[in-house]
Amino acid sequence: MSVAVEVPPVGALLRTWRERRRFSQQELSNRSRVSTRHLSRVETGRAHPTPEMLMRLCDNLDVPLRDRNQLLLAAGYAPRYQDHQLDDASVAVVMDGLRRLLDAHLPYPALLLDDHWDIVDANAAVDQLLAGCAPELLEPPVNVIRVCLHPDGLASRIGNRMEWGSHLLQQVSHRADRTHDQRHYELAAEIAGHLGTSNAVTHLTGPVITLEIDVDGSPLRFFTTSATLSTATDAALEGLHLETFLPADDETRHRFDQR
Repeated sequence: MSVAVEVPPVGALLRTWRERRRFSQQELSNRSRVSTRHLSRVETGRAHPTPEMLMRLCDNLDVPLRDRNQLLLAAGYAPRYQDHQLDDASVAVVMDGLRRLLDAHLPYPALLLDDHWDIVDANAAVDQLLAGCAPELLEPPVNVIRVCLHPDGLASRIGNRMEWGSHLLQQVSHRADRTHDQRHYELAAEIAGHLGTSNAVTHLTGPVITLEIDVDGSPLRFFTTSATLSTATDAALEGLHLETFLPADDETRHRFDQR
């Protein structure tokens, strides 16, 4: 027997997102050019927003696409954004293009990750980094952040575990602040648990934070870049990001260039 889930009214949802972004009604009014009086009436349910007004407010509140659909539904409108599975034919051309980027990055490692840092795909060079991890951590869906910091994953092989872990914690915490997704909060708590109480980095060296990892007895150093689909109109694609590893020293470059 299914249980009906009560959906909050659209005004209450809008107020929640405004408070999450720490905007006053006046600030949101200035940004969106919706009067504070009308905004107040919408939030209290005394006025009904048009779809165009909702989207304008969502733009200024940086509301993720899935949550925009929830706001539209709460207001009695049809969702505007698709949310396909990543193996759906409608997104095949995009996924094929992203996988080509993975292969083009060889001989260096590259991963395609979803919004929760689960691995969607990876190129062959990633296998070198994951070798030796506990089999249960490599059962799909593989969460790359969990693998990095879990004691049975890469933690013992990462020379700057505290520095790298603090970087990952910052990334996950930032995304949790944007999405307010419970899984992001849980992942941030898991990272903090692995790092312990001393998770603040006080001494940073070099122009970028690097991953220092032992592979087959050789210390390797990488810096990373991350790319997202800035024009995504499908909620599943919005969360994807391409994480590429580049050598941070000559030894690492030579190691991979010789393969």
